[in-house]
Amino acid sequence: MRKAAAKGFINATDLADYLTKKGVPFRDAYKISGSIVGWCVLNDKTLEEVPMETFKEYSEIFEEDVYNAISLETCVNMRTSEGGPSKESVEKQIALAKAKI
Repeated sequence: MRKAAAKGFINATDLADYLTKKGVPFRDAYKISGSIVGWCVLNDKTLEEVPMETFKEYSEIFEEDVYNAISLETCVNMRTSEGGPSKESVEKQIALAKAKI
C-alpha cells in the first residue's frame, strides 16, 4: 500500500503546503509542486526520492525539512479529522466500532 500511495503523489498537496508555510503564495506553490510531480513522472521517482538539488532547481526555499513534510507517514498522521487516516483517528474509529458490537 505504501508503494502504491507514493506513486500516486498523495503528498503533492503537502509539498505545496510546505512552500506556503515558508511564505510562498499558494498559486505559486501549487505550480511548483505540479512541476516537481511532472519531473517525478518523467524520471519514474516518487516525491520522497527527489534529490535536494532538484528541489532547489524549482525553488531555493526548499531545505532538508521538506523530506519530513512530505513523508507519507507525516502526511497520513496529519489527517486527524473524523474518519481520517491518522493513527489517532483510526483508533477512535475502531473503539466506536467495538462499542457498537
